[in-house]
Amino acid sequence: MAAAPPPKADELQPHPPKEQLASVSFCITSPPPWPEAIILGFQHFIVMLGTTVIIPSALVPQMGGGNDEKARVIQTLLFVAGINTLFQTFFGSRLPVVMGGSYTFVAPTISIILAGRYRNEADPHEKFLRTMRGTQGALIIASTIQMILGFSGLWRNVVRLLSPLSAVPLISLVGFGLYELGFPGVAKCVEIGLPELILLVAFSQYLPQVLHFGKPIFGRFGVLFTVSIVWLYAYILTISGAYKNSPPKTQAHCRVDRSGLISGAPWIRVPYPFQWGAPTFDAGEAFAMMMTSFIALVETTGAFIAASRYASATMIPPSIISRGIGWQGISILIDSFFGTANGTSVSVENVGLLALTHVGSRRVVQISAGFMIFFAILGKFGALFASIPLPIFAGMYCIFFAYVGACGLSFLQFCNLNSFRTKFILGFAFFMGISVPQYFNEYTAVAGYGPVHTGARWFNDMINVPFSSKPFVAGLVAYFLDNTIETHNSTVRKDRGYHWWDKFRSFKKDARSEEFYSLPLNLNKFFPAV
Repeated sequence: MAAAPPPKADELQPHPPKEQLASVSFCITSPPPWPEAIILGFQHFIVMLGTTVIIPSALVPQMGGGNDEKARVIQTLLFVAGINTLFQTFFGSRLPVVMGGSYTFVAPTISIILAGRYRNEADPHEKFLRTMRGTQGALIIASTIQMILGFSGLWRNVVRLLSPLSAVPLISLVGFGLYELGFPGVAKCVEIGLPELILLVAFSQYLPQVLHFGKPIFGRFGVLFTVSIVWLYAYILTISGAYKNSPPKTQAHCRVDRSGLISGAPWIRVPYPFQWGAPTFDAGEAFAMMMTSFIALVETTGAFIAASRYASATMIPPSIISRGIGWQGISILIDSFFGTANGTSVSVENVGLLALTHVGSRRVVQISAGFMIFFAILGKFGALFASIPLPIFAGMYCIFFAYVGACGLSFLQFCNLNSFRTKFILGFAFFMGISVPQYFNEYTAVAGYGPVHTGARWFNDMINVPFSSKPFVAGLVAYFLDNTIETHNSTVRKDRGYHWWDKFRSFKKDARSEEFYSLPLNLNKFFPAV
């Protein structure tokens, strides 16, 4: 077969790979001016409220709690998220990531709610307290797995074998895998969800190119502009009686006064540890929650890498990922002490917001943590923002989750896409990452329980939860295949992009790692990264 002729000098060449993302306005270490940083921090606070409200709104009624308990759990989750975000940005990975509630922990929490020992409890409030204590006990045990894997450096050794090729399916499905929270959420009240989606695209992508003044303002503060407009529109629809004769479900999704949060929230309240009573422990539930904690750890690893990219930092070294995971374990321990009925992981939507605003500054996210703590204590004001209708958040998620998924795909720039090995690993990992969880979720939706259905609910969760996670399945398949197929071939090493990350596998190999990830107050002397 004849070889292709050599390219001419003026012929177009492929785009060169970039270790750091260019065209970011403020990178991880360069904060915007204070007024701008405060507004951007408030924007991060607004974005993380969606998950903070959705998870307790789904769990608390099943636990036996009413609007008062729901408001208190949301307050607690918000308060703890602020503390955990500060810990992660100062002492953990040092990335601009918001540490919020995690959907991964919902399934084992529901298993605890359905446990036989709570069934006979007649008083709903007492049932709520008992199930909350049960989740606290399980989370206390579950936090240890992340602390051990993170602080011992065991996770560092796992991540060192990650190449750009095996990272692509993991990071991509951390974003794309949350598609169920996107347009299906918008469609629950399409008259307010769709305007939010369309307006956010218009403000962030089209207005800057049409207008000749204030170009960065519309892109950077698009969330605040669009949420204000659509929230006001939803309020007008509510008070004008547009939903007066609508079904209760439609009213719950569309009206701005249906969340029950403002009436249930106290004016001022500081959440405190063990506010629901002493935790209770069950070995089976602890095992199921530990497995879930491991899934959250894998998903967070993908989100960390995406955040480092959008913060215009270099690839995050494995030792720093490991340190961040250890601190995430501490975050889950704090969750369990305060009683949030949920674990902690990186808020994927806030990683997407870094991309939308082109601002990856660490200080902005630390300011947003201040807003979380402030509005958690001032209950009524926090509840006001938390009562934004959820389809508005779903409209934003369509863009944020897409950005995170696209970040995963961007690592293909380091891989040889003309290699059959690359095509197989990439295609197979993506396909299985979507197909296997689809089977598990579909089976559960029809039967009411997962494909693994024994008498031990905790054992069922240990198998069903991992295989219902799209990033976990895709990441596991890609990682295994990439480290077992033709690994000794030097050409394959280049095909998978492994050599691109060589200088970042050790903290000290690249001077930029110290600039981006070293601990404050000279703490690296006492806690050196390797």
